[in-house]
Amino acid sequence: MAGFRSLARQVRDPRNDLALRRYSLRKCLERFAPYGHRATWDHLCGRHRIGPEDRAPDPARLVAALEELEAARAVWLAYEVEFAARRKREKHAGLRRPGSFDDWHRRTWGGFGVAWCDDPTTHPTEPLAEVLGRMIAALRAAPGTVCPVCGGTRLVWNQDLTHEPWFGPVCSGCGILVPRPVLTSEAVARAKAARRGELASVA
Repeated sequence: MAGFRSLARQVRDPRNDLALRRYSLRKCLERFAPYGHRATWDHLCGRHRIGPEDRAPDPARLVAALEELEAARAVWLAYEVEFAARRKREKHAGLRRPGSFDDWHRRTWGGFGVAWCDDPTTHPTEPLAEVLGRMIAALRAAPGTVCPVCGGTRLVWNQDLTHEPWFGPVCSGCGILVPRPVLTSEAVARAKAARRGELASVA
């Protein structure tokens, strides 16, 4: 099975036909897709003016989309190195049982679903590396009360996500599933209350 870098070389190789280069870019998303496969593809197509179903897109646009994906992957891999070093220090100090933060990180290892967007058409519009930078900054800081990506204050609990953990606070502004470790317990409670309010208004 080809890895991310091998697939990236196929995207860049002008000797490959455009259909293969496009296919290789989509396969890259099986290795690294911050919003999930479908939402990340929608994001890249929108930012780089690639028709989602275009089998022979402009090669310059394909490469530009790949470069955005690679920049974001570099940000995330650097964070994972830092995370692994921290866990090694903690284990050396006798802290072997991971906390809720580490449980969240386990589900996003490799960068898949780091900023999960359950609706593939609703996701942040900024470059992926910028979004991940904001997410990482929030993970390093004390828990807050707003979306770490867009600063939105309307977080709504969703019980029917299509990706593990299957439930959690979703930002109504940019569409990401906000990691529980970056929110205060009060913010999580408000998100749950907002969900209950929506259900009550439908009944």
